[in-house]
Amino acid sequence: MSDGLTLDDLSVPLRAMRLLAADFGHLAAPTVGVTTIWPDRLELSFHGDLADFEAWRDALGIAPDDVTHSTQSRGRTRVLLALGEYAGATVKLVAYADMPAPALAGAVA
Repeated sequence: MSDGLTLDDLSVPLRAMRLLAADFGHLAAPTVGVTTIWPDRLELSFHGDLADFEAWRDALGIAPDDVTHSTQSRGRTRVLLALGEYAGATVKLVAYADMPAPALAGAVA
């Protein structure tokens, strides 16, 4: 767990973040998370734009079939989740976006 960890114990995800910034600095900036709970994990999260998630997924070489989809907030928010590896760290990509409004039956486009 997190007892007795030092900042050096988080060097794997921190190094991965440094390399991601160098290699993919042109991609959208995510919310970044590092925690002592999972000291080898780097979390990149995106809020509101699934296209940013997809760009990062593609850049990290994570297959589309490795993405899981779920909903939260009583079905109002969709969630995409994928795990990959980069520079020795597990990278957790997650995206949150509003569910599109349901199409009205018989509506004219």
